[in-house]
Amino acid sequence: MFFETPGEKGTNKDHFVTIKWQDEFETSSRFIYYGVGTRDEYRLTRFGKGFPFLTDDNVGDLLVLVKKSSDFFEGYVLSSDEDIEDFFAAVNISSTETNGIIPKQLEQTFEDRLLQCFLAYVRSLNIDFPSTIDLATNARKCYMTSYNITPSQIKSNPDKQILNWIESEYDLFKTIENERYAEIIRTPFPTVEDLVKTANTILNRRKSRAGRSLEHHLEEMFKIFELIFQTQVTTENNKKPDFLFPNIESYNDPNFDDKKLIFLASKTTCKDRWRQILNEADRIRTKHLFTLQQGISKNQLEEMNQYGVQLVVPKSYLSSFPAEHRSKILTLEQFVGLVHTKQA
Repeated sequence: MFFETPGEKGTNKDHFVTIKWQDEFETSSRFIYYGVGTRDEYRLTRFGKGFPFLTDDNVGDLLVLVKKSSDFFEGYVLSSDEDIEDFFAAVNISSTETNGIIPKQLEQTFEDRLLQCFLAYVRSLNIDFPSTIDLATNARKCYMTSYNITPSQIKSNPDKQILNWIESEYDLFKTIENERYAEIIRTPFPTVEDLVKTANTILNRRKSRAGRSLEHHLEEMFKIFELIFQTQVTTENNKKPDFLFPNIESYNDPNFDDKKLIFLASKTTCKDRWRQILNEADRIRTKHLFTLQQGISKNQLEEMNQYGVQLVVPKSYLSSFPAEHRSKILTLEQFVGLVHTKQA
């Protein structure tokens, strides 16, 4: 994306470009490759004085860089959870596919066996689009069959496998979407209203699926580990926690040990929305929150800690958080172990 050819070890090279940020202002920036000595890295530098997006509060934001020509780029910094999720839906990628170039073709992203399984599933459908749980279930089945994944392999590395499940589901959704809309997009729309209506239908379906995807896969993971739990039960003020361990009967029993009750919310992004979980289970002091957010600022992590929110993230995502806070963040494997201990 930065250069016409990759950097060569032993040499440095740079390229100056104009970047228009947020459709508002421009910077004369520099792409540079460092290859001399032990270095082997690409960097984007020279943002200029007063550049507004290099503060600690921007940790966890999503940077979108769009190449318009070799010398001109557009840059966007998305801060809110809603903006980030809208972007994922618009370009139809998952949060696991960030930190890279968005692939042009679905076929470039997974093995032929997985694709064949997806296509067989699509041909079996007698409805326009499957439900979110059916989509998640069949994506897992195709992934596990194609790669010969066993329950023991899942238990040995749940953090890796849940990311593979999520990515497989996005790929399956793309397969269905491409098949369902292939004819429609080849036909000119008679009016702008028809175009907007179709586009909104596609985007709303994408966001609806993404909103439930993580919850469905976590539920299956907890079943594989034979944990006792319930989903979407009603607590105070008609709140519905995503996961309650072990069940609502124990939660409502005043004689049940509070220390054995565990609450878990699941949110793909949580930079703003983590506060929504604070009153979803008043009896449980520590609120666990599983997220696919990669990186949160020190200030927000400290605020979460003050309100009793403990993050749970895939193990490979830990390195994106400040070093001094990583010991307070659980991996999925560690969270499962915690629940096992409470339910022993």
